[in-house]
Amino acid sequence: MIGAPAGDISGSRFEGNNYKKKDFRLFHKHCSFTDDTVMSLAVCEALMESGKDPAKLAQAAVVSMQRLSRLYPYAGYGGAFRRWIASENPEPYHSWGNGAAMRVSGCGYAADTIEEAKLLARIVTEVTHDHPESVKAAEAVASAVFMAKTGSSMDEIRTYITENYYPVDFTLDEIRDTYSFDVSCQGSVPQAFEAFFEGKDFEDTIRNAGSIGGDSDTIAAIAGGMAEAYFGVPADIRKQAESYLDETLLSILRRFEEKYPGKTVQEV
Repeated sequence: MIGAPAGDISGSRFEGNNYKKKDFRLFHKHCSFTDDTVMSLAVCEALMESGKDPAKLAQAAVVSMQRLSRLYPYAGYGGAFRRWIASENPEPYHSWGNGAAMRVSGCGYAADTIEEAKLLARIVTEVTHDHPESVKAAEAVASAVFMAKTGSSMDEIRTYITENYYPVDFTLDEIRDTYSFDVSCQGSVPQAFEAFFEGKDFEDTIRNAGSIGGDSDTIAAIAGGMAEAYFGVPADIRKQAESYLDETLLSILRRFEEKYPGKTVQEV
């Protein structure tokens, strides 16, 4: 589950300051975790607290997302989400923003079937982002994570996503020079998928995501969640990413991974 936070942290210094090459330092003193990490771990906490019970998960997601976002009020939330955080009666606000996709990798790890992955993703998404594009994006990401963790090939994942969700019909080289900041699901989630599809390993996937510009931390968080499930995260990258997290966030990460282990690869 460290994949999404690792991508988020690495991409954080490029949001609003895009660097369209792959030769960047993966972790830097100007990196930090953002709302992508906070909300990804809030969903993980909600999955554990609810026991994945669909009847309990939505309320658990609201509680965890409000609790953690209030602990980290400067993590970079959008305006509508800030109002949701502060609300005593939070309701979904029909957003099509990519916040729906960046927080659901835990659903893919926790699920026992691809249908359950999609259901869990849909539930935790609709408490805020109830627009069809958001639900579509969340289901797609959770499905890819589930397929990756259960041994599907890259070609199988690509085929499933392109046939059921997005026609990812471009390469990163084709869009790198012209791609710009876009927080919509439809304008950033396909790009995260292509970063993953072109990845040679976890690090290469994160570099792919960081190199195209746009909403760099979120694209890298989405791609990182999928890349961990498929490639595994090298131990040194895990260690560096964890060094940016405080004990509250680390505790959630460790508890979730005890129950739903991620994938770590050892250096050779």
